[in-house]
Amino acid sequence: MQYYNQNTLVYLNDEFVKADQAGVDLFGQSLHYGYGAFEGLRAYNTHNGTRIFKAEAHFERLRKSCEALRLPYTWDNRTLIEKTYELLESNNLRAAYIRPLVFSGSNMHLTSSDQANIMIAAWEWGPYLGQNLLRVNISSIERPNAKSFPIEAKASGQYINSILATSDAQRHGFDEALLLDQEGFVAQASSENIFIEKDFKIFTPPLENVFPGITRQTVINICKELGFDIIEKKLTIQDIYTADSAFLSGTAAEIIGIKQVDHVTYKEEWEHSIGASIQRKYKNLVLEQENYEVII
Repeated sequence: MQYYNQNTLVYLNDEFVKADQAGVDLFGQSLHYGYGAFEGLRAYNTHNGTRIFKAEAHFERLRKSCEALRLPYTWDNRTLIEKTYELLESNNLRAAYIRPLVFSGSNMHLTSSDQANIMIAAWEWGPYLGQNLLRVNISSIERPNAKSFPIEAKASGQYINSILATSDAQRHGFDEALLLDQEGFVAQASSENIFIEKDFKIFTPPLENVFPGITRQTVINICKELGFDIIEKKLTIQDIYTADSAFLSGTAAEIIGIKQVDHVTYKEEWEHSIGASIQRKYKNLVLEQENYEVII
């Protein structure tokens, strides 16, 4: 797909510039080593106008990601949110996916950067994994080790792992991959958190080896609000195979049901699952047809 044209603007270091004229630092660590941090947000066309869902939480996570990577973060989040709304208006976008990226200055050494830049782009993008139920596989590629990398940070280079896992899954005829941690437990998908339903309860892996998704926390809050039991526990491959149903969550993918994992097809109809109820509730939240839930 095309993400920009000759009229598209991006926000780059305190000014709006044409996307095709922004330029790239060919000597930056972000390009050579993946030393950068990014976020993914969604703006929705609500009855209250264009609204970014959980903008404060996303930009705060961006700040924390930079802090974990020792990448300078000198920007005020409120200002960045204001500029993001300006960016949407300038590009005539009422609903969009938004991508802030903090990238380093010129430095070929393997040392923390003392300079950083920020870029914010936005484009129209439907649910990342589409609308249909997914076929996923258990990947042979593991989730990065929490002892060797700050996996709570949304770091650019870390997503090479995701690219490899997703590409391998698609080569084998699946839509997405589920990655195991170093102990052999199911951690998450390539860029989404995993939830399963079993005996009218919802289970999801604990934060030890998974990314702390903002949508993941929203799902947990929805479960509590709707009175569904939500349990964080380590999940085995057998837990995934024997679940009644399952779904993934993430800002780009939103909430999407799983039809099949490897050779196992879930028997429960998605429309009748707890996951489908959570999906409907989530859609109402982002469109502001219901009040926001409070993150605990």
